Amino acid sequence: MAAKLRKGDKVIVLAGKDKGKQGEITSVSPKAGKAIVDGVNVAIRHTRQSQTEQGGRQPKAMPIALSNLSLMDKNGKATRVGFREEDGKKVRFAKTTGEAI
Repeated sequence: MAAKLRKGDKVIVLAGKDKGKQGEITSVSPKAGKAIVDGVNVAIRHTRQSQTEQGGRQPKAMPIALSNLSLMDKNGKATRVGFREEDGKKVRFAKTTGEAI
């Protein structure tokens, strides 16, 4: 099945502690059904100091389930993703506006 959400998509969180937050997908793991979104589901990780890096408390974006994410349309609202064929190619489009993504 084709991926509905891809790296670089602007998404909005539908459920969980970060409900309503928006961000851009930095990576997707289809097998696990999770994605990492900038500024969403941020956890603090403690790192040891090394010769090149300062140690301490570092914020890190953790994976979030794809089912809790929805693509944002041009109006900034959550939308579902559909597929249609244009010029012999499968194209994603926003269900609310009908525009190709």
